[in-house]
Amino acid sequence: MAKQKHIIPVRNGEKLELTVDSQGSSGDGICRYEGYTIFVPGGLPGDQVFAEVIKTTPRFGVTRVIERRVASPDRVEPPCPVFAQCGGCKLQDLKYEKQMEFKVGVVKDALKHIAGLDSPSIRSIPAEQTYHYRNKGSFAVQKHGGFLRMGFFKQGSHDVVSTEQCAILPDPTNEAKEWIRKLLIKHQVSVYNERRHHGLFRELVIRHSAQTNQLLIGLVTTPGEFPDEFLKDLVAKEPRGRLNVCGIVQNINSQKTNVILGNETRVLWGVGELSEKLSDLSFRLSLTSFFQVHPEQTIRLFETVAEWAKNTSGRILDAYCGVGAISLWLGQSGLRVIGIEELPQAVDDARASATANGIDSCSFQQGKVEEHIRKFKGQDIETIILDPPRKGCAEKVLQAVAEISPQRVIYVSCNPSTLARDLARLEGYRVDDITVIDLFPQTQHVETAVLLNLRDA
Repeated sequence: MAKQKHIIPVRNGEKLELTVDSQGSSGDGICRYEGYTIFVPGGLPGDQVFAEVIKTTPRFGVTRVIERRVASPDRVEPPCPVFAQCGGCKLQDLKYEKQMEFKVGVVKDALKHIAGLDSPSIRSIPAEQTYHYRNKGSFAVQKHGGFLRMGFFKQGSHDVVSTEQCAILPDPTNEAKEWIRKLLIKHQVSVYNERRHHGLFRELVIRHSAQTNQLLIGLVTTPGEFPDEFLKDLVAKEPRGRLNVCGIVQNINSQKTNVILGNETRVLWGVGELSEKLSDLSFRLSLTSFFQVHPEQTIRLFETVAEWAKNTSGRILDAYCGVGAISLWLGQSGLRVIGIEELPQAVDDARASATANGIDSCSFQQGKVEEHIRKFKGQDIETIILDPPRKGCAEKVLQAVAEISPQRVIYVSCNPSTLARDLARLEGYRVDDITVIDLFPQTQHVETAVLLNLRDA
């Protein structure tokens, strides 16, 4: 039998009047036209737009809004002057309570269609601080017409959108970014061209401590040296002192990829780490180590995990532990935790933080989770915490979890799709609690924590 041919009711260049009825997980508006799915970037549910079709496929089309004729009742004025161009924040124009509804809906939809969990109950924890919260900024650089752009990529491209003030970053980070940008211009430091793989300066990374207000500045480069006069200005007392900079480092990245950071870091001035404090715990953070970006909401996340893990009498395995933040949060109450982390610098940070906080119930092992986790089979592991990167857990890791068979699994995820995929693979467990914690206000990104218990327990 011949395959049924999809009928596409629109053509490229056609102009349509559309009403947006929902949002996809990307944050883009979605509408239906004669049964055909059409994406409306920048559209919100309730918007009535006049738009041009710019792309068609058998499954969906994409439009460009020419005119918004009726605005959604949930639309607000975004504070960022480059919001419409920048791909960093996609929900600034949506009321915050509706942002939370959107994020819960994205998680619920993924769990239903991928994990087969129909209408799960999901708790949500909104943020009190919805702007100027982000403790780390990574800024791309690009020469354009003699002007040095420094900022974030335009949505769907590698064109940099430059702005002096990013609304989700604290003021010291924005000011430090402009300081470095002007120094690069003043001393004519060459900027990396990703097409030609030529030039020195690749990216600027700034960490900010909400507790101390200090900054750690990372200059990401190809192998090479900065001009002497640039370094002289860089380490001068001002504005470094006024900005409360604790350290300036150079990170060497020789890869011909879009990966931001390389494996080698050298200190140019001060120290190579930043100290951050959450509640009564202090953490050492190197430039390359992962740490959650919203301090206040990170505490809410850790409190949620701690509530689920508090009755653990055996040991806890914290897979993908990063700088050991969750491990140490649990360890301060006496719980015994073993953390596994691939990045050596993050493990060094975790061990240093354990010592600084006087916590001896936590230990950390360096290596890939899939290579280390199997050796814990037959040991007294009662709880396993999985906090993987966006790609989710390697299948070998989930197989090892099933073999170890802990009483409970706590899964922390920043990607609803891979979360749902992995939950479906943990067949021996039932989902008992799902909580969305908003660590990324104004963006489409979602953080979810899930509690699973053994089905036969």
